[in-house]
Amino acid sequence: MNMPAHPAVIRATVAADGRLLSADAPLLALQQEAGGDLGEMIAIPQLAAMARLAARLGVTLSRPVAAAAERGDIDMWVRAKPDGQNVQMAVIDWHERSPVSANIDLAQRDMDIAALSEGWTWQIDTQLRFQMVLEGQGGQGVLPGAPPVPGSPFTSYFELRPNGEGDLPILRGFAQRRAFRGQLAALTGDGEQHFALSGFPMFDLGGQLVGYRGKALPMDRAIMAPLAAPEPTVLYPAEFGKRLDRSLRQPLGRIIANADSIGSQFEGPLRPDYVGYAHDIASAGRHLMALIDDLADLQAIDRPDFAVVAEEVDLADIGRRAAGLFLVKALDRGICVVAPEAEVSELAVGEFRRALQILMNLVGNAVRYAPEGSTVRIETGRDGEQAWIAVLDQGDGVPTDSRERIFDKFERLGRSDAGGSGLGLYISRRLARAMGGDIRVDDAPEGGARFALLLPALG
Repeated sequence: MNMPAHPAVIRATVAADGRLLSADAPLLALQQEAGGDLGEMIAIPQLAAMARLAARLGVTLSRPVAAAAERGDIDMWVRAKPDGQNVQMAVIDWHERSPVSANIDLAQRDMDIAALSEGWTWQIDTQLRFQMVLEGQGGQGVLPGAPPVPGSPFTSYFELRPNGEGDLPILRGFAQRRAFRGQLAALTGDGEQHFALSGFPMFDLGGQLVGYRGKALPMDRAIMAPLAAPEPTVLYPAEFGKRLDRSLRQPLGRIIANADSIGSQFEGPLRPDYVGYAHDIASAGRHLMALIDDLADLQAIDRPDFAVVAEEVDLADIGRRAAGLFLVKALDRGICVVAPEAEVSELAVGEFRRALQILMNLVGNAVRYAPEGSTVRIETGRDGEQAWIAVLDQGDGVPTDSRERIFDKFERLGRSDAGGSGLGLYISRRLARAMGGDIRVDDAPEGGARFALLLPALG
C-alpha cells in the first residue's frame, strides 16, 4: 500500500472541553473518519485521553499512541502541552500499517490440541511462572531428570524455537487467549533435549485469564512431521520482529486501545466494576506488550552479529525525555522526578534509540520500586573519556553481593510482584556494552541505589 507523505510534525489544538479547534490534514482526516469534525469533540479516544490528562495535570505529556483506521493501523508519537485554556498536540512520528488478516481454523486447532494427549503436563500462571508439573499416563511423558520448579519462570526452563514457518505458536496463543500446538522448545542450557509444546488457556468464573495448562512431548515421540527437523529455523532479528508485529503487537495494540476507549466511557457511563475491568485489561495488555518487547530484544542482542549505530547523543536530553515519559506514573505514586536542566548538555557516542531504551528501563525501575513520596534524580557528568548519566533513588538500594547478579537473565532479587520480566537490566547492560560503554550500580549519596550508564564521551 502506498502511504501518503506527511509533514515532519503534525499539529492540532484541543480546547479544554475536548473540542478539536484546529488540526493538520492527516489528523483532521482521522477525526472525520472517526465521525467527528473541527469544532466537535475529538473522536480519537487515545488523543482525547491525552489532552484531558495534560489539561488536568498541567504538565506536558509525551507517549506512543496507536489508532485504528479503515486503511490500517496508525502508530504515532504524540506530545500534548497545556497552553492556557487549550492543549497543543504535536505528532512527531506517524507510521501507517496495512491491516493484517488471519484465517484461523479454531475448530481444527482445538481438535489438534485434544489429539496431542501424550507428554508430561505443565501449568503456568499469567506471569509465565510454573505452578505445577505432572508425569503423563502410561509412561508416555516421563519428567526430565531436572523438572521445572514451581514458581520458576517458564522461559528460564524452556528455550523457545520458531517452527518451520518461522512462527512462535505459543506467543500467538497468548495474544489471542487461545490454544496452541507445535511450539518447539529445548531445555535451557541443554540443547540435547527437545520438546513439542501444546497448551490451552484457563479462565476463572469471571472470564479472566488465569494461566495456561499444556503438554511437553519429547521430540523423539513427536507425531507431527513438521516438528521432526533436528535443527529449528533461526530467524534474523528483523524477520523475528515482523513475526511479532503480525502475531502479537497488532492484536495487542487493538486490545489495549479498545480497553482504553471502554474505560474512558466515551459512549456513555458504565458500571464502576466494568470500568475497572477495562483498566485491568489495558494494564495486562501493556504488561504483555512489555514482555514481548523484552523477548524481541533478547533474541536480537544474543546473536553474534548484533550491532548498534554510532551517532552523537546528548545524555542530558535523553534523561529529560525519559523523565517526561514516566511523569504520570511518578505523580500517581507521589514521586518527584528531577531531570537535568534544559541548558545542560552531555554529549556521547552511542545509538539514540538504544540509549533512551536503557534510561527508560532505569527510570522505570526507580519509579516502580522507590518509596512513595520520595525523589528520583537524573544526573549527568563526564569522567575522563567517558560520559555518564545516572539515576538515583531513595529506596533500599542493591546489596553489594547482588550488584553483578542483578544483571543476570530473569534475575529480580526475590521480587514476587508483576513489575517486569527480569530481562530489563540484562538487556540494558548488553546494549550499553555494544555501544562501547557499561552500566554500573552503587550506593546513592542520600541512600538508595545509583545506576549509571557510561558511554564514550564526544570530543
